[in-house]
Amino acid sequence: MAEKPVPSDIDIAHQAKMLPIDKIAAKLNIPADALEHYGKYKAKVGLDFYREQIKKPAGRLVLVTAISPTPAGEGKTTTTVGLGDALNRIGKRATICLREPSLGPSFGVKGGAAGGGYAQVMPMEDINLHFTGDFHAITSAHNLLSAMIDNHLTHGNALGIDPNRIVWKRVMDMNDRALREIVVGMGGVANGVCRQSGFDITVASEVMAIFCLSQNLDELKERLGRIVIGYTREKKPVTAAQLKANGAMAVLLRDALAPNLVQTLENNPAFVHGGPFANIAHGCNSVLATKLALSLSDYTVTEAGFGADLGAEKFLDIKCRFAGLKPDAVVLVATIRALKMHGGVDKKDLKAPNAAAVERGIVNLEKHVENVTSFGLPVVVAINHFISDTEEEFDVVKKHCTRLGVKAVTATHWAHGGAGAEGLARAVVEVAEKPTNSFHHLYPDDMPLWEKVRTIAQKIYGAKDITASQRVKTKFDDLQKAGYGKFPVCMAKTQYSFSTDPNLRGRPTGFDVEIREVNVSAGAGFIVCLTGEIMTMPGLPKVPAAEVIDLDANGEILGLF
Repeated sequence: MAEKPVPSDIDIAHQAKMLPIDKIAAKLNIPADALEHYGKYKAKVGLDFYREQIKKPAGRLVLVTAISPTPAGEGKTTTTVGLGDALNRIGKRATICLREPSLGPSFGVKGGAAGGGYAQVMPMEDINLHFTGDFHAITSAHNLLSAMIDNHLTHGNALGIDPNRIVWKRVMDMNDRALREIVVGMGGVANGVCRQSGFDITVASEVMAIFCLSQNLDELKERLGRIVIGYTREKKPVTAAQLKANGAMAVLLRDALAPNLVQTLENNPAFVHGGPFANIAHGCNSVLATKLALSLSDYTVTEAGFGADLGAEKFLDIKCRFAGLKPDAVVLVATIRALKMHGGVDKKDLKAPNAAAVERGIVNLEKHVENVTSFGLPVVVAINHFISDTEEEFDVVKKHCTRLGVKAVTATHWAHGGAGAEGLARAVVEVAEKPTNSFHHLYPDDMPLWEKVRTIAQKIYGAKDITASQRVKTKFDDLQKAGYGKFPVCMAKTQYSFSTDPNLRGRPTGFDVEIREVNVSAGAGFIVCLTGEIMTMPGLPKVPAAEVIDLDANGEILGLF
């Protein structure tokens, strides 16, 4: 008898029975007049309601993170959704908070980022595509500032901006390597000043970071005004406020700033708002959405991008620092398949039982557990189950987790939804409700910038040291002297390894982290360090997901997985 075909994510999504968004809002006691509807199944929650609601006591906060990603997949977003559904099943009022997917990876590698299997957020196609237009608003606000910079140069350059020292590029929400380096203003004086520039992807924009960290419109406008767009010939910074651009930028972002409410397949509430990448930005959803969920729920479950060395570190050292948040528990997601890859197994051989490879690859999980517990936080390891996993392989993981003093729980939420994660939910509640939390940041505000970077590299990545050219070291000194020394650090690094070499899986040692470039995001309030070959404008793969995404004769979307 032939095997029954496994339904795709989009097949499962098409079978979903969604509730009108008013009914989802009612589960959180959000009144209908606080909603701005975007169709039947999604809405924004008004900022007036937010301002009143966050005065109430906050519930418990659970962060979901993961081991270092592999092509085998870990299922961090899927686990976030499954855990949220499971918490609701065991009697806790729970809300999940996710980032909005970028069109870049949706049409590039991933093909979608709204969870998977029977642990998804809905409406899946809308969320993965244009959604409520937030990314378009962020793109427009960023590029308005870009246009005003070139317009200022064309009409006399009263601020004395050095065209060769402009650091503000343009952005678009798509992977396009051909736009990394461009020349603007060609064609004579009527077209502006000719200069070299480029494009970043929207999720790497400082406007995205500001959007996700701002808690009201006044803060949004003030942060936008602090953006450093470039420097004069005397190396003095020029800001968006000096160009009088921040007011108009805030106008473009006003409606987008309200959090987006949607639902899971099990009709539980979910906020999906903001979307910076964690390998090139700070990797967390908006503070507004997180704080609103905390005020409405017993438990808020949120995720931070990629592995715990990237998203979780930035969540804890940047987002929590600015927003005054304190997580109650951390869930670290792993799969047997991914641990095998960290143990040296090729992707084509992952279905074959191989406890020895899991034993070799477990060092990656162990380092991530050590990192999270070093922040003073309790950890639960979620083993995201695949059908090819064996009990012997599970036993390897559970044995090592016991030695580390953390609980490992197998979860089957991809196949069974919230019911498959009830054991995980109970384990999370058990650690979250114990008064053992001693959360602290990795480094103090007054540590010098260079030492902050070294601390992250040595304590989180396991590096021997950090290195940089004399030009970059001088720039660190200049930023320190300019008053940016108290800023936290946002590392741009490959997600595939603790090191800057994506091919070094497991737990590499004895390596240095070279800081290729350092820049200030003065509006966001952090310093960005670029390492290795990391790009702020990704390219499409040889066979992009876009090749299989299509419409059928009835207008139904195909291939979005």
